[in-house]
Amino acid sequence: MVSIAGSKKLKRQMAPLFWGITRKDSRFVVTVRPGGHPKHLAIPTAVFVRDTLKLVTTLREAKSVIYGGKIKVDGITRRSLHHGIGLMDVVELEGIPDVYRLVPKDSMVLQPIKINESEKTKKLVKVTRKTTTRGSKTQLGFHDGHSIISDTKVNVGDTCIMQIPEGKILDAIKLEKGCQVIVTSGINAGHIGKVVEIKEGTFVLPRRALVNIGEREIEIPVDLVMVVGKDKPVIQIE
Repeated sequence: MVSIAGSKKLKRQMAPLFWGITRKDSRFVVTVRPGGHPKHLAIPTAVFVRDTLKLVTTLREAKSVIYGGKIKVDGITRRSLHHGIGLMDVVELEGIPDVYRLVPKDSMVLQPIKINESEKTKKLVKVTRKTTTRGSKTQLGFHDGHSIISDTKVNVGDTCIMQIPEGKILDAIKLEKGCQVIVTSGINAGHIGKVVEIKEGTFVLPRRALVNIGEREIEIPVDLVMVVGKDKPVIQIE
């Protein structure tokens, strides 16, 4: 039998910078297998434990942690070295009191931050798809690959506050003038600002948001921002 999910390894020189790996120790590194998050926007669990958090020093030790069921992502035990951990995912490790959330920070696409124990059951998910299924039911798809049938009144680009691991929507925050957003990619990744205006897309240009960040305003495609609150972030993201 052959694998149909692609290679299990990646050349270190091709790995994203936010993985935090060294480039010259060896030629290859564990890579992300297909999953909820895009491959280039996720960190494999083995790399996260060994290189990002530096809780272990070798891949053998990382395997022991992961295969032993000691790591949970969004409240679900993950036993794969290649499972992709991405934007807004909540990570817990058995025997360690710290709980981590992955967010954009300091111009990096993903960085782990420590969060309060009380916040580990909440996660922000961006609506990326909205379709009507049989029976006139609305199915929502989110940035982390999840999809649910829901009557929640949201549009593509809005953000939902989700209870994990149950996958229940607690509230929704619309992408509109006055809301708070975080930039998820590019040189401004990690910056939080207030939306001044939403500009509709044209045949040439995508839908864009004019965002006030500190003393400057930037115009950025809405695909590169995520709503995090109305007046302030509703959960800890920095």
